[in-house]
Amino acid sequence: MGCVTRANLDKQPQEVAAMFDDVAAKYDRTNDVLSLGQARAWRRAVAEAVGAGPGDLVLDLGAGTGTSSLPFAEAGANVVPCDFSIGMLAEGKRRHPELALTAGDATRLPFADDSFDAVTISFALRNVHRTEAALAELLRVTKPGGKVVICEFSTPTWTPLRTVYTEYLMRALPPVANKVSSNPDAYVYLAESIRDWPDQPTLAALMQQAGWQRVAWRNLTGGIVALHRGFKG
Repeated sequence: MGCVTRANLDKQPQEVAAMFDDVAAKYDRTNDVLSLGQARAWRRAVAEAVGAGPGDLVLDLGAGTGTSSLPFAEAGANVVPCDFSIGMLAEGKRRHPELALTAGDATRLPFADDSFDAVTISFALRNVHRTEAALAELLRVTKPGGKVVICEFSTPTWTPLRTVYTEYLMRALPPVANKVSSNPDAYVYLAESIRDWPDQPTLAALMQQAGWQRVAWRNLTGGIVALHRGFKG
């Protein structure tokens, strides 16, 4: 798999994992640049939506290097960062040896039923081969009454912003990635995967079909990103 530089939109797990292995060292810095500094604000919004406190057990799926898990640990929760990219996890362990970084596939999580008070996934659900299977697995490992918070790129609600955003994704993002990323081709896939991802109501419907209840969403940055929330009955 060493020759793989980017994945395709069929999102074969081995290809996606290899692509993220390749960008692990510079991934967080590149995201800050490409998001124009918004990535940190989005992480704060996720932490607030999850609302984890001391004693809560939180699964942070697609955690990569563990950066997204830090707010939960700082709030006193017990957080399990989980990702299927060994390269990302290795980089995370180097930076944050205190975190319980765990390897796992979103469609076959290595956790028992009803384990977590809250589960969350940020900017990773669209990279999973089978979205519906991942949503069902998240439900399986959540305790009754627990919640899911999904933070993912979405569809801007204002038409002019949507046009500008699409142009940025497909024209400006790759050249910027070429300057700051160790694997610019990976960001071509990421731009395509964002453009191909369902809008807010469609993702909400998929969550409901998986069994999540009281599903709702909140737009961030004009709908460029959306926070979806649901509860396990």
